[in-house]
Amino acid sequence: MSKTLMLIKGGLAAGAVGGAALLAGHAALNSGSAALPMSAANLVKTAASSCTDPAWNASSVYNGGQRVSYQDQTWQAKWWTQGNTPASSDASPWQLIGQCGGGTNPPPVDPPLVQVPAPTGNALCRPEALAQTSGVDVPYCAAYKQGGAEQLANGSRRRIIGYFTSWRTGKDGSPAYLVNNIPWGKLTHINYAFAHVDGSNKLSANETAPGNSATDMTWPGVAGAEMDPNLPYKGHFNLLTQYKRKFPGVKTLISVGGWAETGGYFDASGKRVASGGFYSMTVNADGSVNQAGINVFADSAVAFLRKYGFDGLDIDFEYPTSMSNAGNPLDWSFSNARLGSLTKGYVALLQTLRDRMDRAAAQDGHYYQITAAVPASGYLLRGMETFPGLKYLDFVNVMSYDLHGSWNRFVGPNAALYDDGKDAELSFWNVYGTAQYGNIGYLNTDWAYHYYRGGLPASRVNMGVPYYTRGWKNVTGGSNGLWGSAVGSNCPTGLTECGDGAVGIDNIWHDLDDNGKEIPGGSNPMWHAKNLEKGIAGSYLASYGIDTSQAINQLSGNYQRNYNSALAAPWLWNASKNVFLSTEDEQSIAQKAAWIDANNVGGVMFWELAGDYDWNAQRNNGQGEYYMGNTLTNLLYNTFSQPAKASAKRADIAPAPTAAIDVGFSLGGFALGDQNYPINPKLTIVNRSTKTTLPGGTEFQFDVPTSAPANIADQSGFGLKVISVGHSGSNVGGLKGDFNRVSVKLPSWQSLAPGQSVTLDVVYYLPISGPSHYTVGLNGKTYAIRDESPYLPYLQ
Repeated sequence: MSKTLMLIKGGLAAGAVGGAALLAGHAALNSGSAALPMSAANLVKTAASSCTDPAWNASSVYNGGQRVSYQDQTWQAKWWTQGNTPASSDASPWQLIGQCGGGTNPPPVDPPLVQVPAPTGNALCRPEALAQTSGVDVPYCAAYKQGGAEQLANGSRRRIIGYFTSWRTGKDGSPAYLVNNIPWGKLTHINYAFAHVDGSNKLSANETAPGNSATDMTWPGVAGAEMDPNLPYKGHFNLLTQYKRKFPGVKTLISVGGWAETGGYFDASGKRVASGGFYSMTVNADGSVNQAGINVFADSAVAFLRKYGFDGLDIDFEYPTSMSNAGNPLDWSFSNARLGSLTKGYVALLQTLRDRMDRAAAQDGHYYQITAAVPASGYLLRGMETFPGLKYLDFVNVMSYDLHGSWNRFVGPNAALYDDGKDAELSFWNVYGTAQYGNIGYLNTDWAYHYYRGGLPASRVNMGVPYYTRGWKNVTGGSNGLWGSAVGSNCPTGLTECGDGAVGIDNIWHDLDDNGKEIPGGSNPMWHAKNLEKGIAGSYLASYGIDTSQAINQLSGNYQRNYNSALAAPWLWNASKNVFLSTEDEQSIAQKAAWIDANNVGGVMFWELAGDYDWNAQRNNGQGEYYMGNTLTNLLYNTFSQPAKASAKRADIAPAPTAAIDVGFSLGGFALGDQNYPINPKLTIVNRSTKTTLPGGTEFQFDVPTSAPANIADQSGFGLKVISVGHSGSNVGGLKGDFNRVSVKLPSWQSLAPGQSVTLDVVYYLPISGPSHYTVGLNGKTYAIRDESPYLPYLQ
């Protein structure tokens, strides 16, 4: 989302330069992915043996009958051998005699399980996998049901989240969209956009400035927008407070940042201040985490929510990625200098907010949600490691739009549901022809959803849909423009190449550059797109600077609607101007709503409320026109307020472990940005138990999302591999499963005593979040890990 729906946002969000970057280093792939022996530095030595036989030595020569000790066991050579690690197998030159002292191996005995009290009270309502704040009785049950399902307003089964923007006040003569226009009875959440990080690292909406829309503006004579004089503030916040009294189940959140105010903010005069915003608030210039700045922001956020009655905080940080030149070009001087620390700072921000919000919730008896608007782009997500901050968020709102736009020349849908195997941008960068990608196209909603499934339950993921268009002019090739090309010449600041964005009547929600000129982009509310389709010159055109007399000549019968069911994407095609406008309408929203139900997705988020449409027969001098309305929102509500028509798809679940063990897993050591191909982090496994040693052969399993093909492996000789494939082949029509199951075992000669760890190098090719659903196979039993199952009895 953006304050101004800036042209460049989606291109960088969707990988305007991402195809090249994702393929960087491909030439070195064959050598880079070969299995390598475990380096000595990665091995952990076991404790000293008490055996009386001499310890086995890899350089010594042994003849048949000689005995050695190895890992507290006595071994006898069957024949001459040198360099062969003692192991039990027919081909091994060694025979296991028994435990030291000549006895036989007793069966392994597990230490007794430590019982954990079952959850009670508020803990029964904590959402699955949501991080807990230690020592705090968080009032989860104020917002969630027992089992963790959210209490949703208006009888909806799924979240319906609309962004309300602060700037459509009508004061500039353009159409207003105020709090009284919101369909309160059809929503579950409303996100107010935007507040920002001010120059002192505090949350601000310029609420102390005279005339500001949040707390001081009024709308005399507008029915439903009258101020409550008993409140200490006016503006949008006054109206939000009033309507919340009428619809108490609808949650309101303050959204912070956005495209234009991630790395700076607009002051009271409307001038943008390049303060560093989220970038400098979370990370110092030397790359260290700015915990002091984070603390100031978190404390101010708590005070803000309490003062104005919001139910939570929505973080719209665009973007904490290590990909260079990502996000708003005006912010690059801040972001590029901090690339190596942005993920670390982002996690510290979310963790601190979780702590502060939970403590405030316990004091107030009112639960405060923390959510985030998050990218859908495989390009950006490759630079966000495995998104380790997800566990601190109640849910994410995936910006599964701006997947194509006029920031580059590749003409395609704004928010396709599926890949069709023909995406012009992916084809250009040979994504479909690169074997390691598994023929998976990553510029679509379904792929983005599966990425987030690696780190979150389906119920905590909401998918975005746009109530606005994207478009190009002078399109060549393609099918009625789809997958064609439109090369621009006058590119916005920061881009050396761009597409030829639509302008004028095809771009009425346009942004202005620093010189006050229209930025081409084909951005329009959906109600204007419907009027273009019907050949109607809207009565509002003059307020957007459009010459109505000239517009009429461009309209009649020239905008033809097209629909591609493989993509679930409609668009308008004007053959006389070669204009392509990507749209949404009832058919595409219905197809996406059915997909949400079928996959048990948490819900839907849309940007923005003012873009939805209805037919209004009274407007346009009685001739009628499409105008601001609720058609698409009503469709979503009608779908999600009725019993589901499709069974919710769930991942295959093996018998759940009945006990846990304290073993920790982490992926780290990611290369930055464009060097992070193939994705080659280090997996560290730590035995955090106090009495249990993990012997050689211990098996660790976990799930990785099918956003990456089933070819994850290790380069350390441990034999890490996929043992259950959730999806294979291309993702045309959607990814069929949510997870690939991965297994890796400790080598027979490797054990992990309490406190010890081992590190191995892994490699995969498209981004993942998580991993999740870890298990440890030990002595014939399968254990969960305590991080994921804190209420199970556990091994010491």
